[in-house]
Amino acid sequence: MFSLIGIVIVLASVVGGFLMEKGKLPVLLQPSEFITIAGAALGTVLVANPLHVLKGVVAGLVGVLKGSAVPEKRYVESLKMLFELFTKARKEGMVGIESDIEEPEKSPIFSKYPTFLEDHHVTAFVCDTMRMAVTGGVKPFDLDQMMELDLEVHHHTSMAPTLAMMSVADALPGLGIVAAVLGIVITMGALGGPPEEIGSKVAAALVGTFLGILLCYGVVGPLAANMSKAVDEKHAYYGVLRTTLLAFVKGTAPIMAIEIGRRAIPEQVRPKFSEMERACREKEPISIEAAA
Repeated sequence: MFSLIGIVIVLASVVGGFLMEKGKLPVLLQPSEFITIAGAALGTVLVANPLHVLKGVVAGLVGVLKGSAVPEKRYVESLKMLFELFTKARKEGMVGIESDIEEPEKSPIFSKYPTFLEDHHVTAFVCDTMRMAVTGGVKPFDLDQMMELDLEVHHHTSMAPTLAMMSVADALPGLGIVAAVLGIVITMGALGGPPEEIGSKVAAALVGTFLGILLCYGVVGPLAANMSKAVDEKHAYYGVLRTTLLAFVKGTAPIMAIEIGRRAIPEQVRPKFSEMERACREKEPISIEAAA
């Protein structure tokens, strides 16, 4: 939502400053220039990226409008879920959680946390890691290397839509020049006409350059930067899960493993010790929607 407000402020400030200098707003309304630039930008995205990256771009833009990718309540809920899983493993042995990690949708623990199950990448990350731990044939160091490799692959994949948006932002000023050159070509063909007509065509050509630069630095560029920060937030979330899982696999008590994971949470969304302890003692799962 804040991103949308920011875009509105950018456009309102630019148009407002133009009107303050007695500029005529209809001059900026050049549909042909906008279609040229926007259509060419869309075409470059389609040419340069496979389908899964295009889907990621759409999902990333939707995520920008929704806000933070991993709020504080998501961390609290995830650590509480891991605490329940670790406690069961301590009481019943690692074999006791085998059914939970093999079929997480049917697990009495995971089924209480629909947000976790809806994120298939996170579900696979946790269950695959614990599956290796259940086998007992993988050392903690090797397991940590597996998780690190998994995170690197996931981060690389998640950054592809952001890089696609950045490439569009970099191309927009050039596409604005293309639109301006086309406008100049049209203007040269009307040199024999009245001065008013020539002036309007020159203005339309300059609007093309204006739109390209504005969309680059005022809209698409900031959206790409926001998407990049969302990827970093999700990467930090995976890092917390990795730290917590590794601590338990090394033999740390469940509550201490959760505390180690809590310390790995970024400061701006890190829950207090008392809040995390209280959450682990609750019998009912935390509702993110209700808390929001």
